[in-house]
Amino acid sequence: MLPRHHRLTHPADYRAVLRGGDGRRRHRAGTDLLVVHLASGDHLPTRPPRVGFVVSKAVGSSVVRHRVVRRLRHLVRPRLERLPDGCDLVVRAQPAAAAASSVSLGAALDRALDRALTGVSR
Repeated sequence: MLPRHHRLTHPADYRAVLRGGDGRRRHRAGTDLLVVHLASGDHLPTRPPRVGFVVSKAVGSSVVRHRVVRRLRHLVRPRLERLPDGCDLVVRAQPAAAAASSVSLGAALDRALDRALTGVSR
């Protein structure tokens, strides 16, 4: 479980990361297993990074979706150190994530995060 201060909890927070409109720099990067949406800005540098997860019904049944979220949450926790303060991250699982191993999910997350962080820092 992620600590509460590292979680996106309100639908408006998800909308701000996915759709914009709040003046922050944002970048999206994806793989065949997941897509990451990263919003970063200088207006909240003292707040720790926050993370949210989106897993649609296309991924599978409720049991499968919750398993995917638990695996992604476990993979994101050690990567929080890479995120700058004040940024928000939304990880959206693709249908292929249901059958992927944790190793391949971790590798996909690393690739997507690297690209998103590079895009935001430009």
